[in-house]
Amino acid sequence: MDWAQVTSRTDVIEALAPAKINLFLHVGEKRGDGFHDLESLVVFADVGDTLTFAPSPELTLKLDGPFAQALKGESDNLVLRAASALAQHVGRSQAGAAIRLTKQLPVASGIGGGSADAAAVLRGLTRLWALDISWSELRSVAATIGSDVPVCIESKSSWMAGRGERVTIAAALPQMPMLLVNPGVTVSTADVFRALTSRTGLGKVKVNRATPLSLPRDLVAYLKYTANDLQAPALRIAPVIGVVLDELSRMPGVELWRMSGSGATCFALFDEQRSAEMAEVALSHTHPDWWIRATRIGS
Repeated sequence: MDWAQVTSRTDVIEALAPAKINLFLHVGEKRGDGFHDLESLVVFADVGDTLTFAPSPELTLKLDGPFAQALKGESDNLVLRAASALAQHVGRSQAGAAIRLTKQLPVASGIGGGSADAAAVLRGLTRLWALDISWSELRSVAATIGSDVPVCIESKSSWMAGRGERVTIAAALPQMPMLLVNPGVTVSTADVFRALTSRTGLGKVKVNRATPLSLPRDLVAYLKYTANDLQAPALRIAPVIGVVLDELSRMPGVELWRMSGSGATCFALFDEQRSAEMAEVALSHTHPDWWIRATRIGS
């Protein structure tokens, strides 16, 4: 399935917002604007949130799904910000749409849930409002909303650089089985960056966009020379992340395990889908309060 696809039934538009996974994340020096330059290889899973859009004279948002409660009462919701930003960009007097967000992904979990939702809003409203706008133009609007939003616009495996605004679609990656695990804690991205004391930096590990990574063994071998620079500070803030990583390291068939983004969600890549599914069953039994999903790297 193409997770960037927007579908419609009668006058209702539906857009999918897949989970974003940082296979690695290298952090550079802090810039004059307060952001750090980054290098990352980003992939998308086949699990995520769902948004629907219907015509309305006003902008409204309804929330449902297992993680909807965490967003209720939020004063600066990325979904509403994205709708307003697009309306302003195209010169609409108001952002009229009835939006429903079914929140399936944990909030503040390092897998881009809010950013993916914002990107899905830009795609969905482009269709609802019949706008003539390119992917490149949508990414420019996305960059004004948040650092992770541009890479979520097309929701395809991508190299990400700058503060996140420089996105290059990656050559074909293997659709490796993957397990996502969140231990039920939220971690503030700002707090993780404040706790950052050491970094791989930029250019220390060669990021060669021409490197063939289409085979699982090639991708895993490449990733072993990379890291997530935010993993260590996130561990100091939320030690349970270390428990997750330790559990993943002992699962049969696991090839690589790491934290995604600023945490606390971790991922593991497996040799076959059955291994990922068996790991899901095992961890769900021992940790019924964790959010655990067997999935795979998308296209």
